[in-house]
Formats: sequence, structure tokens, C-alpha cells
Amino acid sequence: MALIIFDFDGVLADTLNDLIQFGQEVCDELGISHVVKKDDLSNLESMSFAAFGRACEVPEDLIEEFIQRCLKRFAEKKSPPAIFHGMRAVVRKLATGNTIAIITTNSSQNVKAFLNEHGLDEYIRAVYGIDIPGSKAQKISLARKQFSADTKREPVILVGDSLSDMRAAKEASVTSIAVTWGHQNLEHLQRGYPDHVVRFPQDLIEVINKTA
Repeated sequence: MALIIFDFDGVLADTLNDLIQFGQEVCDELGISHVVKKDDLSNLESMSFAAFGRACEVPEDLIEEFIQRCLKRFAEKKSPPAIFHGMRAVVRKLATGNTIAIITTNSSQNVKAFLNEHGLDEYIRAVYGIDIPGSKAQKISLARKQFSADTKREPVILVGDSLSDMRAAKEASVTSIAVTWGHQNLEHLQRGYPDHVVRFPQDLIEVINKTA
């Protein structure tokens, strides 16, 4: 049995196009003359809306406004983001005998709407969103404490798609799995020295079962 923690954007939810579109719309509204592109996300050292805004040349005094406007667009989207092909079945399979949580820089409300849309709400024990204070590493520790995982016997695993996910896992002393279908490429992810790299969702089951 393991505590398995998923990042949200780029791991479960296919939000790349939404992020680029919403980032551009908000930049336009704020009068920022920047053309938002994939590289603004793929080259980030820290995967967050604040870092995304800075990559889009948003002035520091407008970063919080950028964050809130982006989150609002996700909340007002007619339907939640698509789930990556195969991830629904993977989460349901892993939830048998393991504890599943999500830690994200998106809002808990947006994540819960996504889980409800894709029939996964009953499989996720907790969501730690941007609305909960603390760094990703601190939230990993919070989840471990909340679910009483004994790390000597019960592994804690973070599944992420960004360099900052891998670094957070190291900081929290948990196993890291980098997935390559998300917002950052493998070369960038490997700078965080992930314990495992997974290229297809269904392969998560085998890797996690071996780890757990």
C-alpha cells in the first residue's frame, strides 16, 4: 500500500491549450504585449501560475491579478479539461489498496469539478490546491501526516510533469515519477533527477506496484 500523490495540470488534466489561451487573454486584458507560447511553460523552473505570469513578462505588481484571472477562466470554462487518455482507468486501478491525493497549483474547486466530470471523485481522498498555504513539498508532508503513511513500510510517491515536482519530491524525501506527456520535456525533467520516468499512463501501474 502506498500514498500516491498526483500533480494535476499535465498529469491528469490536459490543460496545455487552455493555459496558453487563458494566459494570452489575461495578458491582453492587462496590457502586456507578450505572445504566450508553449515555451513559457516548458522552460519554467517552478511550475506555478505565478512563474507562468513572470515568463509572460507580467510585472510583479500584477502577478496576483494574473493568477486570479487565469483561475477564474478555468472555473468558468463550460466543461472541465479533458483527461489524458488512459488516466481514468489508471487512477481507478491504483486506488485499490492505495491512498490517492492531488497536490496542485490550480484551485481545489477546479480540480474537484474535473474529478466529478470524469467520474473520479470517489477515488481521490484529498485535494491540496493553491488555496491551501504552503509549498508543494510542505503539502506532500501534510498529506503524509494526514494519512499516517509510515514511510519505512508504506511508500509515498509523487507523480509529476515538471522540474519543480521532481525537486519537491526530493525536498520531501519521497519517490518521484516523471511523466513525459505533460507540460515539460524529458530533458528538462531529468534536471530534477526523477527516480522513475514513465512515457505512457498505463505504465504507471507497473512502476508504482514495484515501488509499493
